[in-house]
Amino acid sequence: MATEEVIDSGEKRLNELGYKQELRREMTLFKTLAISFSTMTLFTGITPLFGSSLLYAGPASLVWGWVVVTFFTWFVGIAMAEICSSFPTTGTQAYAGTQTLQSIILLCTGTNKGGGYFTPRGVFLAIYIGLTLIWAFLNTFALEVIAFLDLISLYWQVIGGTVIVIMLPLVAKTTQSASFVFTHFEMGSDSTGISSKAYAVILSFLVSQYSLYGYDAAAHLTEETKGADKNGPIAILSSIGIISVFGWAYILALTFSIQNFNYLYDPSNETAGANAVAQILYDAFHGRYHNSAGAIVLLFIIWGSFFFGGLSITTSAARVVYALSRDKGVPFSSIWRKIHPKHKVPSNAVWLCAGICILIGIPLLKVNEIFTAITSVCTIGWVGGYAVPIFARMVMSEKNFNPGPFYLGKFSRPICLVAFLWICYTCSVFLLPTIYPITWSSFNYAPVALGVCLGLIMLWWILDARKWFKGPVRNIDNLNGKV
Repeated sequence: MATEEVIDSGEKRLNELGYKQELRREMTLFKTLAISFSTMTLFTGITPLFGSSLLYAGPASLVWGWVVVTFFTWFVGIAMAEICSSFPTTGTQAYAGTQTLQSIILLCTGTNKGGGYFTPRGVFLAIYIGLTLIWAFLNTFALEVIAFLDLISLYWQVIGGTVIVIMLPLVAKTTQSASFVFTHFEMGSDSTGISSKAYAVILSFLVSQYSLYGYDAAAHLTEETKGADKNGPIAILSSIGIISVFGWAYILALTFSIQNFNYLYDPSNETAGANAVAQILYDAFHGRYHNSAGAIVLLFIIWGSFFFGGLSITTSAARVVYALSRDKGVPFSSIWRKIHPKHKVPSNAVWLCAGICILIGIPLLKVNEIFTAITSVCTIGWVGGYAVPIFARMVMSEKNFNPGPFYLGKFSRPICLVAFLWICYTCSVFLLPTIYPITWSSFNYAPVALGVCLGLIMLWWILDARKWFKGPVRNIDNLNGKV
């Protein structure tokens, strides 16, 4: 008796949307969760921005800012989960990782006060490029390799995060009081030039807004995930939940363990005033044990998070390029949409992402401001990219929406509205000046860079793209179901 082949629910929905299965669908829920979690990462958003966010308005604003941002992030995540369930299609890490490695090298070689080696710009850029190339190389193998490494990442960050959260306050010779952590508000006007309390609070939220994104990696990998219409939403919401809890615990551990608030930013301190988190770790362990070995170990745990995060972000970014290329939405799409015949991964798209990342890093040889502007624009693009499908879902007629297993029903539109407004607010904040008075070196070039990017894209559309780009390109002759 002939038996009918069972088609995965995610693949069936993909076919209904007009796309054939090209990538290898082998990812389980846990592996997808691992990659999504690694893309968000526990340490990578908080560590580089903790010091600057703390400086704006003190500990209370930073600590409660995480709670506020987490609350609104759930609206965005829930809205994205519903969209991911219905449309299971694929859709800066090196800099911060290099900064952490720079602090590790400095402490290993004697600290800033003891003649330690503080990597110059050329070496910094070389490390940056090296990390990017390693991530690209690993991403040319089958996704199973990345999934295995991200499983390690999940355990690395959860176990390592637990160790840091518990150990750091215990090692610190003195800890800050609960009133300092939860209620102390302190303006850093002398350093930031900002006198408005409301404005300082808004800027202090940046660390949370930057950290609580990346869960959309689960959506980018849905064409490689088994039962993606169910497992994609679960991975998105689980990633947000884990990061929400561990991220706040990490912020609290750091804040409680501060020994000398002002000394964190002193350019003559042991970490050259370049990394407030590294200085907190150093002060705790050196104060207790008179050496920096423990701080170096914990910094290495943090750096591992950057490494795994960069690996996952490369994976996610390549899938976005692949999806856009499949619809002929980027120049030379026929090149970037090609799938490796053996590993079934978009290897050309991987190397395109790596090449762009390296080009972005070249300005580091001269100035940091250009790089900062580019990363701000990338963050705006990343966050703003969520707004497009959420807005479309909000205005779409319900009869034209074919829901997946995760369906919000009558709550969909109000949730999407809150999520959309929060995204608009977040993107606006990333365009604000962060230091006063505004000079050529302190100016936030993100609005300029964003304007240039949008201008070039609009020019490309007017002169060329509008003549041939028609939206999604179906590559299968199965048109069943509502789209």
